[in-house]
Amino acid sequence: MIRRPVAVITAIVLFAEGGGLAWLNWFLGIVVDRQDMSLAGLDPHAMSVSSKAGGVVFGLYFALCGVAALLVALRDRPARGVWRILLISVAVVHGLLGAFVVGLVGWGAFAFMMVVLGLVLLTLMTYDRQVGPADAVSGGDGNGTGGGPEGGKDDGGSPVEDGPAPVTPPAPSTS
Repeated sequence: MIRRPVAVITAIVLFAEGGGLAWLNWFLGIVVDRQDMSLAGLDPHAMSVSSKAGGVVFGLYFALCGVAALLVALRDRPARGVWRILLISVAVVHGLLGAFVVGLVGWGAFAFMMVVLGLVLLTLMTYDRQVGPADAVSGGDGNGTGGGPEGGKDDGGSPVEDGPAPVTPPAPSTS
């Protein structure tokens, strides 16, 4: 299947992106420190330290999201709990960054952000529960409602309505 390779590629890309982002901010912090210029009265040393700290924080964030994708690949199961929240948040971050970089950097950066967004979304969506043969035979929809021994009943044992009855099309007229 394609699920594991996509999750591994997603993890590699997130690790590389985290390292690249940390390196870029560290480099910018060194440049600001060597320029020894003030921006709107801010201390150059404070700007340098802030850039380096921001790079480390965001680099670690992307690396942690990479760990989440790698765990999905290694376990061959969907991410749960905090790991899933991390993957969803990094997808949102890439969507927002894509919107910003198209105007600031160009279409190439936008394309990269959209590729990473697509990889994260594929990692999240390909591991969603698929309806298997057992669910199709029993008539269940995969979430415990209808068709199963416990589906269609609430805790009190009374029937539970699954919603409105399906509408069947009228038979064709022969006249």
